Amino acid sequence: MNNTFYSHGKLLLTGEYVVLDGAKALAIPTKYGQRLTILPTTKGDLLWNSFDVHEHCWFGAGFYRDNFEIEGNNNPRVAHTLQQILCEAKRLNPNFFTQTDGIHAITELEFPQDWGLGSSSTLINNIAQWANVDAYALLKNSFGGSGYDIAAAQQDGPFLYQLKDGQPKVQQAHLQWDFKDALFFVHLNKKQDSKDGIAHYRTASVSEKDIQEISDISNELVFCPSLSDFEAILQRHEQLISDLINFPTVKEKRFKDFKGVVKSLGAWGGDFVLATGDKTNQDYFRRKGYSTIIPFNDMIL
Repeated sequence: MNNTFYSHGKLLLTGEYVVLDGAKALAIPTKYGQRLTILPTTKGDLLWNSFDVHEHCWFGAGFYRDNFEIEGNNNPRVAHTLQQILCEAKRLNPNFFTQTDGIHAITELEFPQDWGLGSSSTLINNIAQWANVDAYALLKNSFGGSGYDIAAAQQDGPFLYQLKDGQPKVQQAHLQWDFKDALFFVHLNKKQDSKDGIAHYRTASVSEKDIQEISDISNELVFCPSLSDFEAILQRHEQLISDLINFPTVKEKRFKDFKGVVKSLGAWGGDFVLATGDKTNQDYFRRKGYSTIIPFNDMIL
């Protein structure tokens, strides 16, 4: 039996929010991910321990094997969420966890939890592999969302993602950009709640024209020939989403005097942004207190 499962983290370069309504999005799996190791124990139940990037055990719980009832834990909210995922996995595959031995499950995260790279999606994809169930179904019936993060967990390079009649469609995207050295990610020192962002987006009026324009932008970006074209496309995307959700762009709100382009990724207001420029441009963010800066090639798989 395979006892180790691994999933990649995710970043959404285009299509945030509108991917939920069928827009084509460009996404990348990251070099940072999460590992799940399954070890047999003599006790017939499930012991769970989760370790952060610093190898600190931040969560521990025990679950009875029959219905995953919680035996004990150090974080009731996390334990309840994990219980829901495990129960849904069991519903999708009744043969899941039917062996006589107990299990010690250990998760190891390769990135800080506040980076927003997919601590939940990588967990769901790993559990889906362990339980031998469809990860998209497991996500839909637990956290919800577009599913692009599940696609990222499973891919080994950039890809275009689209929901067609509610079904995920994944197409590999070969980014032949010769300006990758001029791209970098900046963490905004806070984690954004994507559920809040989606709830706000759902109050917006989104047309088929908006959805098509975002899809066109995603396609254009894949084959973008130069940095100047790339920046112009990103600015179009930022303005379109800004108009849709009635929220200022991150550059307008925080970085008006920055000479390059800054683009929000995923839920606006937190996690990472994508910026353009050289090391001098990176120093601009450091002076403003944003010390987590990762070059594009160091982030993408």
